[in-house]
Amino acid sequence: MSPVRTERILVVDDEERIRSLVGSYLRAEGFEVAESGSGEDALVRARDLHPDLVVLDVRLPGIDGFEVLRELRKRSDVYVIMLTARTEEVDKLVGLSVGADDYLTKPFSPRELVARVKAVLRRGRGPDRAEDEALRFEGLTIHPALREVARDGEPVQLTTLEFDLLAALASAPKRVFTRRQLLERVWGWDFFGDERVVDVHIRNLRKAIGDSADDPSFIGTVRGVGYKLVAEPR
Repeated sequence: MSPVRTERILVVDDEERIRSLVGSYLRAEGFEVAESGSGEDALVRARDLHPDLVVLDVRLPGIDGFEVLRELRKRSDVYVIMLTARTEEVDKLVGLSVGADDYLTKPFSPRELVARVKAVLRRGRGPDRAEDEALRFEGLTIHPALREVARDGEPVQLTTLEFDLLAALASAPKRVFTRRQLLERVWGWDFFGDERVVDVHIRNLRKAIGDSADDPSFIGTVRGVGYKLVAEPR
């Protein structure tokens, strides 16, 4: 019987004190931890180590955390929790828009960070579907088992979160999902972050599948409530 693989966390922060503190809490919970103090080194370590999750500081020497995240997203769907000492809303939205899974502002409790790490890793990768069941709509085909999407027969590249959001909406066409319901289905019931993370990833999803918020063919907005799949089933 093969041994169970320990989940690997990469902690990226230019302050050794913070790296050491976070690393000690994560190791105490049974995680394998690697540390990095710069953006350039973080990208090399992420390539070599294939971590399950990256704790990524925004303020880094050289390449900042946002650029590290952009580079990670070009080649990986690794979970990312961003850290920042700044509280401006623009920083939060920029981080989420380029694919962060969660966001924590310094100073933070190491126990809260560990709880968020566990919550992100524990969440499912989208709704359960029959292995061979394809979801077909006017202009859109979704293969949950293959995690593939096609728009008018042409393949569409989605991030893991974007695919999971689309699959969640497609699991019940025409049904309105609140932001909280989507968070529970995609991020997990114990997600700690801001519900507006859903809006950011819906915007990215629409762009990826060539949809419009003003005149949607696939994803409609129900103001003050949430979102629904408006495409007609085939």
